[in-house]
Amino acid sequence: MIYYPWFVRKDLDGFFGLAIDNLIQLMLIATLSGRIAGIPEGIIFGSILPGAAISIVIGNIFYSVQARQLAARTGRDDVTALPYGINTVSLFAYIFFIMGPVYHETNDPVFAWKVGLVACFFSGVIETIGAFVGDWLRRVTPRAALLSTLAGIAVTFISMEFTFQIFDKPALALIPMAIILFYYMSHVKLPGGLPGGLLAVMVGTVIAWTLRFSGVSGYFEPDWSKGIAVNVNLPVPVIGDVFSLLGSEYVWRYMSIIIPMGLFNVVGSLQNLESAEAAGDRYETKSSLLANGIGSILASFLGSCFPTTIYIGHPGWKALGARTGYSVLNGVFITFICLTGTMDAVLKIIPLEAGVGILLWIGIIIVAQSFQETPKSHALAVAMGLFPALASWGLNMVDSGLRAAGTNLYTTVSSGAFKGIIPINGMIALSQGFIFTSMILSAMSVYVIEREYWKASLWAFSASIMSYFGIIHAYSLTSLGIGNKFGIGAATEFAVCYTAVAIFLFILHFKNCK
Repeated sequence: MIYYPWFVRKDLDGFFGLAIDNLIQLMLIATLSGRIAGIPEGIIFGSILPGAAISIVIGNIFYSVQARQLAARTGRDDVTALPYGINTVSLFAYIFFIMGPVYHETNDPVFAWKVGLVACFFSGVIETIGAFVGDWLRRVTPRAALLSTLAGIAVTFISMEFTFQIFDKPALALIPMAIILFYYMSHVKLPGGLPGGLLAVMVGTVIAWTLRFSGVSGYFEPDWSKGIAVNVNLPVPVIGDVFSLLGSEYVWRYMSIIIPMGLFNVVGSLQNLESAEAAGDRYETKSSLLANGIGSILASFLGSCFPTTIYIGHPGWKALGARTGYSVLNGVFITFICLTGTMDAVLKIIPLEAGVGILLWIGIIIVAQSFQETPKSHALAVAMGLFPALASWGLNMVDSGLRAAGTNLYTTVSSGAFKGIIPINGMIALSQGFIFTSMILSAMSVYVIEREYWKASLWAFSASIMSYFGIIHAYSLTSLGIGNKFGIGAATEFAVCYTAVAIFLFILHFKNCK
């Protein structure tokens, strides 16, 4: 029997990389949950972060034990645990597309948080089911359809806003961004063997405090009026809140976001398992995905709105020499800062701009992957799937700009101010249920490229059904904002058009068979 230590020297390298990644997720949760969804600090630091911490540490321990079991079975001492943490894409999707809209419609941040809890719960259920049907899902949905949708979200909601933030404060953020991008692009070895993310955060923090002590305003101005308080915040079960809202209109209204994001988590985890196997570590699919899904369900029961997932990048951690200790260290570190309330201190010491380059890198990787990991001939389908996300992001920019100017989208559209400038109704229609629309357009394109017209026709027909019942394209515009419009005949015009497309594709199928 081989000796397989819990910790090796290289686990520290892996720990810094994974911990910085997780830390950025937590900083985003603490910042965006309040800014976008109005969630009060009491809930963020008292419920969301503690709940997230428990789900992360339990998952980290599970995947570490799983790796040790694999090492024992295979007699190897180079097995690396799967990286694990909060799903970045779901984080943005839930804040911007679920909790934010619910808050703006109801003006109730607590209710918005509870809807987020239910969304996280359903994501966990989908991930759990995916442990049994994940391979089937991959077979019926073209990879280009899944990756292009992911790429659309990555290039817009993950990367663009933070790219603007970086170039808004270049003295603070540009150098850390360059360190992160060039480190990960070239895999260069940095002085002292420091991970790129850690060095970027260190440099950004030094720059921030140098600017602050030099009297330069507008860059880093943390609020120290309350000082730093260390308070133990243990997670409090909120199972009753989750189950009380399962039948809520607001939950089912956003199933067009929850279901695709759950599927993304399943397929993404499967792809990451394949990536780990290619690197030499073959993990069982069912147990890995079950742990993933149960982690998300547990997070929702303990107050966190954000699903967990197996991270991309296992080969990278393995190449660093990390084994299982890096995963355990990460779980302990994240748990400590979340349960002790020191996450607030982190935000006051480390500027968010020092680490957002990592998010830009994640966006770049996802977009590049969507083209690299699909057949070359499917590049057109990938590109086709980007437009709905671009429409949703552009609409969000327009709406935010109008609100900042003291007006709103409803008033501006009603006045006809957009006429001849922006086809705003088309932008709104394309943005509604854009995740499904992106998948459908991309999948149709894949099967047309492959001349499997009957499959493309089925996807077009599914778009017709979704339009008819208001899952995609249907909306109601009021002074409160853009609302979903569900019901029979919600977007009849689109339903008729998609039906015509489906019939046309069936005709092409029969003609092509002759």
